[in-house]
Amino acid sequence: MIPDPARIAMWSGPRNLSTAMMYAFAARGDCAVADEPFYGAYLKATGIDHPMKQAVIAAQDNDPDVVAARLLGPIPQGQSLFYQKHMTLHMIPEFGRSFMRGLTNVFLIRHPARVIASYAKKRESPTLDDIGFTQQADLFDEAAGFLGRAPLVIDSADIRANPQGALTGLCAALGIAFTDTMLRWPAGPKPYDGVWAPHWYNAVHRSTGFEDPEGPLPELSPEFARLAEKALPYYQRLAGYRL
Repeated sequence: MIPDPARIAMWSGPRNLSTAMMYAFAARGDCAVADEPFYGAYLKATGIDHPMKQAVIAAQDNDPDVVAARLLGPIPQGQSLFYQKHMTLHMIPEFGRSFMRGLTNVFLIRHPARVIASYAKKRESPTLDDIGFTQQADLFDEAAGFLGRAPLVIDSADIRANPQGALTGLCAALGIAFTDTMLRWPAGPKPYDGVWAPHWYNAVHRSTGFEDPEGPLPELSPEFARLAEKALPYYQRLAGYRL
C-alpha cells in the first residue's frame, strides 16, 4: 500500500496541541478532518473509565476495522485533503495497524511535564499509559519500519513559538501549500468536534489561533515528576527527528 499524501494522520498523546492543529487544518478550506476516530472503539475494547465514556461509545463506530476502512475511503465533503487527529493510546495492540501504510503519518510531540500538568486538570491520577508516550514511540517505530526512514515529527513548542514558520515547514514536508488561514479560526465549538469536546476542549474553544510561546516547565508534585521522568526518554527520542 502506497501512502496517500492527501491523508494526514497526526499521532499524539492528549494535551499536545492536537485540537488546535485540527482546527488549523480545518481552517484551510480544502481539508476534511476526523476527531479521534478510534476513541469509541478504544473505550469499548478496554473498558477503561474516561469522562463521557458512554456518550463517546454511542457516538462512534466501535469496530476498529470499520473505522480504519473509512479513513482510507472517500475523503469526506469532497475535499482534497483529509486530516485525521489520532490519540496514540487509542491504538491498542488488538487493533490492526495496516491502514497506517495508506496514510502520511506525522507525530506531534510535547514535553511530558507540560502534558502531565495539563492532563491532571481534566482527569485525576494519569498513568504512563494514559499520556501516550510509549504508544507514540511504538507507532513511530512502526511507521519508520514500513517507510524505511523516520516519519515526520513536529514539536508543539516549536508551533507555539512560531506558528507560521512551523506550519510552513510542515506543509512543505507534506508537499502541500501553506495558507495563512491555518493561523486563525473562529472561537467556540466546531461541528466536527468529538462528542467529548465539552469536557476537554474548553480552552481551545476560547481561542482564535495558537497561544503564545510557553514559559518555563511547570513544577510537578513528586508523583507527577516521577511520571514525567518515565515519559521523558520517549519524548527525547522523537524530538531528535523534529522538523
